[in-house]
Amino acid sequence: MDIKKIFGAILTLAGIGGLIYTAILYGNNSENTRAMIIYGVLGALFFFSGIGLIKNTSKKAS
Repeated sequence: MDIKKIFGAILTLAGIGGLIYTAILYGNNSENTRAMIIYGVLGALFFFSGIGLIKNTSKKAS
């Protein structure tokens, strides 16, 4: 596997984790909206950058 795809997968998983944590905070009616915004934005940023990195990495011919 290419190192870019591995890093893309790590970023995607970190983004999913951030988005899930944001959903948990939202579900618990958390009073800390700043934390929800920060985790949500960072989760979305990591998720979409990881997906883009995986998608745009070209396959090498063996």
